[in-house]
Formats: sequence, C-alpha cells, structure tokens
Amino acid sequence: QVQLVESGGGLVQTGASLRLSCAASGRTFSTYAVGWFRQAPGKEREFVAQIARGSGALYYADSVKGRFTISRDTGKSTAYLQMNNLKPEDTAVYYCAGSSRNWRQTSRHMYEWWGQGTQVTVSS
Repeated sequence: QVQLVESGGGLVQTGASLRLSCAASGRTFSTYAVGWFRQAPGKEREFVAQIARGSGALYYADSVKGRFTISRDTGKSTAYLQMNNLKPEDTAVYYCAGSSRNWRQTSRHMYEWWGQGTQVTVSS
C-alpha cells in the first residue's frame, strides 16, 4: 500500500512559478511510477506528467511541455512538479498518483494510489 501527500499549492499570478511536492510512504518508492494529474472545476481529471518506474523516463502533456518539470528524490521518497510560467488555464486541483505498471501511463485508471490533492490558482 502507498500513501501520498501533496503540498505546495497556492495562489499566484500569471507567469509565476510553484513547486508541488508529493511525499510518499509505504511501498518502496522506486518500485512504482509517479504521475501528476489535475482537475479543474467541471472538467475531467487530466494527465500532466509522469516518471516511469525503473527507467525513470519522463512524459508530459502537450499543454505543459516546456513549462513543467517532474522529478523524484528516491532518498526522500518525494516527487516534485516544478511549474514555471503559470497560466490561468493551469488553475486546478493537482493530484499525485502512483502506478505499479511500467512504461507510459497517461490514463488515471492505470494509477492505484492517489493523494488528496492541492489547489493551484493562477490569477490573470
């Protein structure tokens, strides 16, 4: 079993940066993939970024490519999402998730474990 706790959300202006953290406990951190998803009001939860287990390959949604960076500190059992040049359309609740599956996993249905979410609001 895996427990995930996000932090680092907040209210920022357009163009600002934020770094989200996802503290993990339970199962050995390196044995599962970590993904970030977000959900805006009235919209479906959507994929943002992922670090694959094993290879550590990185995957990003087109909407955040070049602005967001996902990383993982295995020693601290913590994943991060560095978000630069934030836009109002990035406003959402951001969720950290874990998947025991390998390779690229962009569907929320492929993730077994979820954090409670952290709110990110970008004002124009």
